[in-house]
Amino acid sequence: MIYMSLKMKSMLMILLMACGAFAGCLGSDDDDKEEDEEETTADEKPAWLDASDAGYTYASNVDNHRSLMKDICDIKSAASSDGGYNFAEAKSIYMDGKNAEKSDGSFRTLAGFAAATGKNHGYDTYYNMTGSVDAHIMAAMDGTGDFDGASDTVRYQGIAKLTANLGMVAYTIHELNSAVAKADAGNVDNDSGAPHNWDEGWAFFHGPDEDWSCSPAYTMKKRGADFGTTTNDVSNALSASEAAMVSGLAALQTEDAAGYNAAVDTVMKNVIITYSQAVLKYTSKMDSNDTAEKYQAEGYAFWKTMEAYAAPHMHDGCYNMAVGHKVMMMGEIDASACDAFIWTNASQDPNGTNDTCYNTVNHMVSTDAVDEAGCDGYTSMYYQDNYAATLMNNVLDLTDATQLGTSYDVTAWLQPVWDHYGITAEDIGSM
Repeated sequence: MIYMSLKMKSMLMILLMACGAFAGCLGSDDDDKEEDEEETTADEKPAWLDASDAGYTYASNVDNHRSLMKDICDIKSAASSDGGYNFAEAKSIYMDGKNAEKSDGSFRTLAGFAAATGKNHGYDTYYNMTGSVDAHIMAAMDGTGDFDGASDTVRYQGIAKLTANLGMVAYTIHELNSAVAKADAGNVDNDSGAPHNWDEGWAFFHGPDEDWSCSPAYTMKKRGADFGTTTNDVSNALSASEAAMVSGLAALQTEDAAGYNAAVDTVMKNVIITYSQAVLKYTSKMDSNDTAEKYQAEGYAFWKTMEAYAAPHMHDGCYNMAVGHKVMMMGEIDASACDAFIWTNASQDPNGTNDTCYNTVNHMVSTDAVDEAGCDGYTSMYYQDNYAATLMNNVLDLTDATQLGTSYDVTAWLQPVWDHYGITAEDIGSM
């Protein structure tokens, strides 16, 4: 995938204008008349939209969906310091729409999707809340909930990052899952079936080339550069996602279930890679003297983008009052694993002295329990579900200023997530 530089685009535009002018000098009045007639009969397609974005060519008409990315750009502009932190204008665009006008004169809106019920993504189930995506975004818009009392800087980061990432990634996941459901049911018509939903997925994930700097795909670009996970200066995650989208479309059209399911898995894996990188970056920068709250807000927004798909695979914990009220991170377990600690001999010498607190379920050793009484302190009664996710949410609590001033390394908390998705250390890279 090649993204044209600004300089090259400018040169190409000049060349095209020159060619157009030259052609006009040679043209006849009949040529002008024909062009006028074509304009009156052409579809109402924005002049700047073509048949593809990046390396993906659409199988159906999703121009209106693609236009929604301009709303993201306009929201960011209005909510920024350059826009005077005009949160009211940002909210108006989010709620009422601005660029994705439908044939009936109404507008497709970001809020319309984010607040809707029954969407094919996992956020509402995870948060146990209808319209959970909208609830997070509206908190930033209104300065309520997690953003209660937040500064303009923090609210801007929330608005900009949540709409572009949580909002559009949720939209993308919904469309990919909808495409799979239609294909499984045998509906692979380009215009009304699975390929159309798949096209919408790319429209929401990448969008028009002219506006892709406001998209989740661009987040992939930036994080790949941060962590050195690029090939020829292109994000590995973005390249893999784009290739999966292209192959997935072909698989849908040929009813290749293995192919399109594998494509969804690839996209999700690379979403987790990218937002893991983002969380790693911004939690590590929270020790900044003057911008810690900004970095915390960015980390928060990126974490919320992946939380529903990461937290269920993060460390659960076994709490132990007998060893100083400490919690042992256990990987992904159920409560019964906390009952499975035994005081035993590490060398397995039948005549040796017991000296180790060993868990027979996940084969981990507690370094906190140094005697049998301490080992007996582990019990299913004190099982801590999603313990590492709770720690992450504590660090990224925008209402808790005590979290600022510390650089956090959350690698260990995310490792079980990477294991679940088959993500390697090389996939994550390093800053």
